[in-house]
Amino acid sequence: MQDLLQIGNIIQQDKKYKKKKGAVGNALLKVQVKAHCCTKNGSLDLTVIVLDGKMQQLDDELQYTIKRLIDGLAATRVTARPGFSLALAQLLQYNEDIPLQTIMEQIAMKHDVTKTKKQLIRNAAFGNLFGVLALSQSGRLIKEPAVLLQSIQLLQKLSHFKQYLSNLPKNTIVDILSETPEAVFEEILFEALKADLSSAFSDPDQFHLLLVALQRFPNVLKPQMLKTLLGSTILMTSENIPKLNELLKSVAKTVKEVRIIPPLVSQLVDIVLKEGTFEIFWKELVENGLLKHQTGPSCFLCYRLFGATLPLLTLPQLNLVLTGEVMRHYGNHVLQSQLPGKFKFSSEMEAYVDSFLESTQDAEKQFTVITKFTCLSNNGYPVIPSYWKVVRHLQPSVLLDYVSWLKNMFVSPNFEACIDFSTKRQMESKEQASTTEYRVQRLRTWIVARFSSIVGNNQVKKDDDLVMDIARFIFFHAFFVTEHQTPNIPETEATLSIPLDEKTHEVVANSFFSLLNHLNSLPPLGNSTESVGRSEKRMLGITADGNLWIFCVIRYANALLSEKQSVRLVKPITQQQREAWDRMLKSVEDLRKKSKKSQQLEISAFQLLILLVGIRLFKNSNDTVMLLNDLHMCLQKALLKKRKSDSKPVTDEEEPEWVEVMVEILLSLISQPNRLMRQVAKTVFVQICPRVTKAALQLILDVFKTESESDDESAVIVTEELEGMDKVKQPPGEEMEMDNDSDEDEEEEEEDDASDEEDNEDESGSEVEAVDDNFRMELMKVLQAGRAASQEGESSDEVDDETMMALDKNISSLFAEHKKRLQAKKDQAAKLRKEKSLRTDFQMKVLDLVEVFLAKQPESPLIFDIIEPLIAIIERTPSSPSDLQAQDFLRKTADIFKNQLCKAKHYCQNISEMKEDLHQLMERLLSQACKQPDSSVSLYCFSGTLFLFRVLKGSPTEPASTSATKEEGEQEPNSQTESGQINSLGGLDIVRVTKMYNEALSLFMTKRNCSLTGYMFDDLFSRFPVMCCQLLQPAIKYITDGVRQHQQGQACHLVLKALQTREVKETLLDVEGRRILNHVINQTKKCLKSVKEIKQKVDQEKVTKCLELIAGIIKIVDQQKLTVSVSQLAPGLQKLGKREDLGKSSHVKNIYWHVMKQFGFKQPKKETVKVKAQAQTPAPKQGVLKKKKGFLPETKKRKNWKKKKGSAQENVQEGKENSVGKSVGVPKATGVGQEKRRNKRKRKNLEKGATGKPESGVPIKKAKTHAAEMGQGNKMGKRVTVKHKAKK
Repeated sequence: MQDLLQIGNIIQQDKKYKKKKGAVGNALLKVQVKAHCCTKNGSLDLTVIVLDGKMQQLDDELQYTIKRLIDGLAATRVTARPGFSLALAQLLQYNEDIPLQTIMEQIAMKHDVTKTKKQLIRNAAFGNLFGVLALSQSGRLIKEPAVLLQSIQLLQKLSHFKQYLSNLPKNTIVDILSETPEAVFEEILFEALKADLSSAFSDPDQFHLLLVALQRFPNVLKPQMLKTLLGSTILMTSENIPKLNELLKSVAKTVKEVRIIPPLVSQLVDIVLKEGTFEIFWKELVENGLLKHQTGPSCFLCYRLFGATLPLLTLPQLNLVLTGEVMRHYGNHVLQSQLPGKFKFSSEMEAYVDSFLESTQDAEKQFTVITKFTCLSNNGYPVIPSYWKVVRHLQPSVLLDYVSWLKNMFVSPNFEACIDFSTKRQMESKEQASTTEYRVQRLRTWIVARFSSIVGNNQVKKDDDLVMDIARFIFFHAFFVTEHQTPNIPETEATLSIPLDEKTHEVVANSFFSLLNHLNSLPPLGNSTESVGRSEKRMLGITADGNLWIFCVIRYANALLSEKQSVRLVKPITQQQREAWDRMLKSVEDLRKKSKKSQQLEISAFQLLILLVGIRLFKNSNDTVMLLNDLHMCLQKALLKKRKSDSKPVTDEEEPEWVEVMVEILLSLISQPNRLMRQVAKTVFVQICPRVTKAALQLILDVFKTESESDDESAVIVTEELEGMDKVKQPPGEEMEMDNDSDEDEEEEEEDDASDEEDNEDESGSEVEAVDDNFRMELMKVLQAGRAASQEGESSDEVDDETMMALDKNISSLFAEHKKRLQAKKDQAAKLRKEKSLRTDFQMKVLDLVEVFLAKQPESPLIFDIIEPLIAIIERTPSSPSDLQAQDFLRKTADIFKNQLCKAKHYCQNISEMKEDLHQLMERLLSQACKQPDSSVSLYCFSGTLFLFRVLKGSPTEPASTSATKEEGEQEPNSQTESGQINSLGGLDIVRVTKMYNEALSLFMTKRNCSLTGYMFDDLFSRFPVMCCQLLQPAIKYITDGVRQHQQGQACHLVLKALQTREVKETLLDVEGRRILNHVINQTKKCLKSVKEIKQKVDQEKVTKCLELIAGIIKIVDQQKLTVSVSQLAPGLQKLGKREDLGKSSHVKNIYWHVMKQFGFKQPKKETVKVKAQAQTPAPKQGVLKKKKGFLPETKKRKNWKKKKGSAQENVQEGKENSVGKSVGVPKATGVGQEKRRNKRKRKNLEKGATGKPESGVPIKKAKTHAAEMGQGNKMGKRVTVKHKAKK
């Protein structure tokens, strides 16, 4: 009960509910649930308390609670009113003994609108509304008819306050009617609502009330009663249509672009369908009324009504809706909405159709809807996209009928069955758009793209026969023409009403190769997908019987070629081309026989490549014949040399040439703008990777050479690709369903062209400003000739018109020629940029082959030939943020070099014959690393030397797993002498390598601007500890001989790194090791003496590294128990500790005292005794201090309270008052600096701690209290005393 009593306080006092809308309702709901649950802690159930009439006090509390809740219904805050209403509803729901009549009377009395002040009418109206809502939500309103009637009458009165409540009262009545039984409505509510029902057409809310009553109470509102109320037995009459039209227009304005359909409209459709007047409703009210309003909200309401009614209609009604003006208007909207900034309804319509096709199981309805939407076309081109995904819900039989219908429309288009339209701009601009041939071409283009998307969509329910039927249809009409009908070829039985022109043949051919890409990645269809186990890998591009899809197409093509009398090719082939075709078929048959005996991926890859090249014979005949001949030769040699390659290692002299030819073929296929070509080329290259020779790999690497290094053949490839990219252009307004990369490449080129055009505009502007001298001289000659001509007629005052016309003509021709020259330069620059872009794109595709080779053949000795070309790419590729393509190329190359090459788990082990070459390569890479201007590029070169170090060093225990850094260090055998270490280094020439890295280390330590970094040598020492022994003494020398502080600090770090390795620790046990350690100590001592200041970051870094080295030496001496004295470092460290700038860096200071702790020195603590003594001294003399920020000036302060304080306790209280932030006007001393003010603050803090008072957070009133007790003002003391009494 206590929680319930706090409801009003929670809502009225807690201001955070103003920010969180709806939080009040949730909080009150929790409070009510808590109040009505009996807990185990002894709290009473509220219901039991109410039922107990003996406890008068609790009854009073309940009445008080109800009163507070009713008062809160008219609260000023918007979020409070729902909370009070919810609390009252919960209370009435769980306490049925509370009479609703009493509550209703109290609500009417408390919130009487007629007796309320004008300013509070709005609150009173909301109080009545939320009171009725509370009664309705309690669930008891229907049980008490009298209260129900009063509530309806009250809501009817509230409906007049629309300026405050809008349509909330009417909506509340509708909600109450939706829960009212029919008997209660007929006996009690009908008479009260009769007036509202009679005037239903005057207001949308009242019309909504009528629709709800018709649906809920059909036995009450019978046709006779409806005629009494409205004058007609049905709603859809000629007299009511204008009224309904106005109502729907007003409803449409309230919805606008929100993706909902108003409940009023959906209920109207239900009633119209029951009445059987849907045709009248759609024709008169929607098409001739709402649609002709030509406003956005009205049109969107028509579209939503169109989509929402699809599941409710019969087949004739569907035909009516799908062939009406709403459909045509929607198609026009789809075209216009393609402009930027337009609202697009197409996605919402797709959701409606998708939901309809998914929910309905009627095949006729599915077929009707999908075909009618396809018939909605703009000049023959359907409005819906060819990749419309709603076909995934079509049943297999419907899909089969749909494909047949599309084939018939392709053969003989029937535009009479289509809803074809043209925009005003199309009708005004083009006469071609009205021709039948143009419309047929656009329709056929879309149908072919639709076929390709059906095959490519894996969610569509299809089988092998349907897919093959589509492939046969597209292939036939792409390359063949019917001469005579034959039953052997079903495609010849249908005669084209309008023959295909050359452009349409080309479009269909491109779509066919896009279809091949889908077929190659198509998973098994039908029952074959169920037979495949989860653990088994599903093969793509294979039919149910195990054949390749492309092989089925090739077999069909061969059948067409054999029917010479029935069909003919669009582009006839020669005898040589036919022989190449037959030889290709024979090679495929041989491969198929071998693949049955031994399931090898290599054979299947060759088979796919030959079939793919062979099918291109119908498009590019001349080039394909050469490729087929080369492939046939490569295949024969590959199969012939297979056994020899397995039994005998292949050398460069014995390597067959077929691999090189195959690589050239693959490179030519990769340059093609076709994704399938590139995928097949990559698949075949994976299979021939073991046979790749040095010459074949060099063909791949030559692609990455610059224009000056490359030959003319590479430029030919780029030019051919550049010319072939723009052969096929789409007609405006069409979409091509091309899944090959030609579309992607064209989009990228368009973006590049756009950027190039902007650059060209800038360049042209600069060129116009900087006019060349030749043009200036030519212009001067023309002007001089015109002047001479004008001087001949000096007798006349003005020059004649003929002379002026001739001069104008000469000047205009001169400027026209100059403009042509500028445009030619601009075109040439654009061409060069485009060629560069195409070349970079081709190189990125070829880079995939390099990545494949590194992944499949990591142990091949040919990988060493890839290192320098990759570094050359990284070195010359610009990293400017403006060139995104170059950035991607650089990022991809660096990733391959770093992850696929240098960090490979496997590498070449047989290097006995190439040790010298690897050492020379290492020298070249290290030399490049030293000469690079950019340290990032130098890092890649240095990483390449570490990779070669790893290869040359080898691993005697695990030759195939030496990638990890720690594993390589652990695999080093224990050796006591340098000769023992050399014996474990495999083919590494330790002397030569040591000299190499020693020179690099010397260059890094002695040259100021060196591209090498300390991280590189740190990585060298970490991965190959054997180099620590070799480079330790040179590193020790540079502790003091480094050119700068940074190099000296890095030398300390490298020496510490070397001393911590196991190999160096083992050498410290003998005399030579102790000598080296003493040398390190002496160098460190000199380094400490050379420290002049520790202000800058480089100085701090040097001191830090030096101190870390000293700590490491001490640790090594203690662990090894060496007879080396490190105490000689103590004087230098003590001298360093006396420097004032040592404490400026906390990191340096901590390391310093960590080292000094090893020598027995402890960090001194701060002396606090002197500070306490100073705290007891009297306050300093008064003077003038510097003005503090935020304090009053001296002229504004009161003067009557300035008194000398005689005790230290008063000074303490003054400090407390200052800590609170009150200005006490303490006289300020002159000449006191920042240090003195800091000491004063410390004294105040210490005094507060001594008196036991808190150091911070002292309340202001507390400070005033202490000041009053000390006699600082009577007024203040009195005021504080009163406060204390009030608290007591």
